[in-house]
Amino acid sequence: MAKRFWLGAALLTVAAAQLASAQAPSIERAVKAAPGQTVRVGIYTSIRPDCTSGPLPAIRLARAPAHGIVSVKRGMLKATNVKQCLAIDVPAFVAFYRATPDFDGADEFELEITFATGRKELQHFRVGAAGAAAGQGI
Repeated sequence: MAKRFWLGAALLTVAAAQLASAQAPSIERAVKAAPGQTVRVGIYTSIRPDCTSGPLPAIRLARAPAHGIVSVKRGMLKATNVKQCLAIDVPAFVAFYRATPDFDGADEFELEITFATGRKELQHFRVGAAGAAAGQGI
């Protein structure tokens, strides 16, 4: 009976490992923010090989920050020399983080990005929010 239990536990461990490897890849990002100030944390767009815009990815707040607010706005990305494109003007989503005005410390949140192909990516943001150094302003 002990051998059966061990074999079952081993199969369960293998199945759990396969499930974990099938999850979205995770990307770690570090951001510095001042309390009460908005900081851009990411730009998300889709550029096709012919330099035209593709479908925008879906962005979901997988885990909210404890001491701030995450917002996403739609805008236009104007850039030069991106991949083989000399000049592009494409729609994009821009993600922002804003720490509460009185917060001084570390915060974190996660965004799940789903691309048009169905590929998912989990981005984990570590935010360091620090106020201005105390002292006499000159």
